[in-house]
Amino acid sequence: MKRPITLYYAATLIFVLFDFVLGINIRAAFLEGFPVARIAYYAFCYGCLALMLWRPAWAVVIGVAESLAAVVALTMSMAIRVLVVTDEMLETGRGFVTFEEIINYILVGGIAYIGYIGGIQSLKASKSSKKDLLK
Repeated sequence: MKRPITLYYAATLIFVLFDFVLGINIRAAFLEGFPVARIAYYAFCYGCLALMLWRPAWAVVIGVAESLAAVVALTMSMAIRVLVVTDEMLETGRGFVTFEEIINYILVGGIAYIGYIGGIQSLKASKSSKKDLLK
């Protein structure tokens, strides 16, 4: 389980290239309108990778924490755009959630959710195995 998580964070370079070179924002969809925050998020992902390389035993915990943060941020950003309709949105017709954003939300949110659930299961399994060793 630890190796795929580390490879996923190492692939952040690919996500950065897609985002800033090709204009396809996959990893930080919830920060679409905030380029500085996207850069900070990618730096955070590289920090997670550095921690995983420095302390491989922490990889699952780091992955769980980042996945949970991504799910919450993605859900909140989508919820605000869906639930809060401004006068400008009604007048101009811009700012509503698009079909592409919904697909991106499902894709990125699904991956983050699967990562979170997989990490929790891995942590539970390692906790159970440690209990068995103590008996």
